[in-house]
Amino acid sequence: MDKKSKLSAHWKKLSVATMSVMLISAPALAKKAQPELPTSIEYQDLFHLEYAANPVVMPDGKQVLYERRSMDIMNDNLRRNLWTVTLDGKQHLPLLSDANNHYSPVFSPDGKKLAYLSNKDGKTQIYLRDLASGHTARVTDVQMSPGNLSFSPDSEQLAFTMFTPDKPKSVFNIGFKPEGAKWADEAQYIESTLFRRDGVGMNRPGNTHVYVVPALGGTPRQITFGQHDYSGALAWSSDGKHIIVSANTREDFEFDVYNSDLLAINVKTSASKKLTDATGPESNPVMSPDGKLLAFTGFEDNGKSSQITELYVMSPAGGDIKRLTPDLDRSVSDIKWAEDNKGLYFSYDNNGKKHVAHVTLGGRLTVKTDALGGQSLGRPYTSGDYAVTARGEVVYTHSFGDRPADLAVLKGAGDFTVITDLNSDLFDHKTLNKPELMTLKSSVDERELQAWIVTPPDFDATKKYPLLLEIHGGPHTAYGPEFSTEVQMFAAAGYVVLYGNPRGSTSQGSEFANLIDKNYPSEDYNDLMDMVDGVIAKGYVDENNLFVTGGSGGGVLTAWIIGNTDRFKASVVAKPVINWSSMIGTSDIYTFMARYWFTDLPWNDYEQYWNRSPLSLVGNVKTPTMVLTGELDVRTPMAESEQYYGALRLQGVESSLVRIQGAYHGIAAKPSNLARKIGYILSWFDKYKTQDVESEKSSD
Repeated sequence: MDKKSKLSAHWKKLSVATMSVMLISAPALAKKAQPELPTSIEYQDLFHLEYAANPVVMPDGKQVLYERRSMDIMNDNLRRNLWTVTLDGKQHLPLLSDANNHYSPVFSPDGKKLAYLSNKDGKTQIYLRDLASGHTARVTDVQMSPGNLSFSPDSEQLAFTMFTPDKPKSVFNIGFKPEGAKWADEAQYIESTLFRRDGVGMNRPGNTHVYVVPALGGTPRQITFGQHDYSGALAWSSDGKHIIVSANTREDFEFDVYNSDLLAINVKTSASKKLTDATGPESNPVMSPDGKLLAFTGFEDNGKSSQITELYVMSPAGGDIKRLTPDLDRSVSDIKWAEDNKGLYFSYDNNGKKHVAHVTLGGRLTVKTDALGGQSLGRPYTSGDYAVTARGEVVYTHSFGDRPADLAVLKGAGDFTVITDLNSDLFDHKTLNKPELMTLKSSVDERELQAWIVTPPDFDATKKYPLLLEIHGGPHTAYGPEFSTEVQMFAAAGYVVLYGNPRGSTSQGSEFANLIDKNYPSEDYNDLMDMVDGVIAKGYVDENNLFVTGGSGGGVLTAWIIGNTDRFKASVVAKPVINWSSMIGTSDIYTFMARYWFTDLPWNDYEQYWNRSPLSLVGNVKTPTMVLTGELDVRTPMAESEQYYGALRLQGVESSLVRIQGAYHGIAAKPSNLARKIGYILSWFDKYKTQDVESEKSSD
């Protein structure tokens, strides 16, 4: 064989050998290259969550129109589209679904038209869809966003509320500015007491008023006027001559903040008649289908920091007021008339769960379901929407605990069917543990307390885990067994997460909520420590790895806790009140706080403000602490956080300050800021977490 032939044979043999190796190795290489699918919730998932909201039964009684809400990753906000689903769940279709927002659907009484809000042309406007043809027309061309849409009884007109700007006041203007000169903006001249609002910033001059417009389009006509806000639900009288709305028209409305009344506004003349005159807020008017009774919610103001909102009915002309829920001891909301005019549906919170109930005009109450929820994505607050068919079937946003809300239909006691599936693509291959209820007795007074525990995805009760206590705000609100991105992300990071309802929380009655009336914070601290001890007693928590955080009222309590104990390795104090005296005059609700949370003003009784301020305890703090707040927050202004951070630095405490950009009090309004909040909290806790946690239970 010549040299060329030998070389050719050599390469042929080498190629065959190489191919054999490649063929043998290919499956192994492919298996090795296969990326592992995530098995727990990730930061990216926050941008892919969807949930159901605001269901409305369609005129045919066989379908539901609802808002399918999702996160817009490109614009960093919530997107709302309108979808339909049959009551058996077999047909699920988009009605208006694109990159725009379409929401707040309302059907006309004759069942032929659908009104809704949309920003598809840039600014939010009212649109009308003819259900038979599918044709759509834009009804309004207004400069401000409309809301609270309501059809007249004859389906020919639409009423709505809208902020109406006024000219800014000024007592001085420089009159000689040269044309083209670049000067500073004009000064803002403020005479109002409540001059800013969280989520908005500085209030623009003007008020919210009621308008009417032909349903087929035309020029909106303003029917309320003056320096007061006419806002919330609108109810038409049966003859279409009046619109009933809630407003606080008193001269001292900025100080007497609760005292709103129901007013009947003449649609043609704008003449106003007061229908109620109680000391508290009368609001949420809803006319019965036959037009003979007007339902509303309200209470007589007793000066307590937490008050129970009740359900009432009255004559549409005023008078003959009757309480329908005098013995419930839970606040009523989201009221809807039954089609037979003989009773109403409503929702309320009880022991951390949101219920739907029906009450007859005689006061007999029946609970339909306790499973509303799944809409408070950031933290596990109670939430939920519902609708009722003419046959009495309840369509509601169902709470699962380990994923956001889908729609379900309740046909009878306990007989429900889930009719949408919005998140299985995101979560079916991942482990998210549901909240586990823990009940215990308070060490203060033996009252029953409720708390929930969420364990890590790979939880093993024979091991020890760090514990993260998360505290709700309010303080008069309630947590429940709800889906929460924050809680699930904390658990996915390896923490046992604990949250609960200490005294002061709602959903357990007026007396329980008002245990902290003019006394906040106080023994709610003890309740939270009892909850921590209750989880530790289960044996799977490492007592040397305890962490605590909370936002708003939870931020107050977090700072209070670390001023009273050193048992936590690190804390994150989010959007807190640190000094109640400085809070009065800087928060957007300072007139409310001064009246309902304290017995006097700080310059008259400084001690009660100081004694309840976490700043008074900062000298005790040794816990490494991060302070985290939205840059635009005016509910618990950034100055509160700056005070606390400065005090911690002066005390030599390991500390940091996080200023979330573009965020008001509701940091979770932007998905990216929700992710940042979670990420900063976990990075701070991971920094101080002991890594060599025991893997087995101690012998005792």
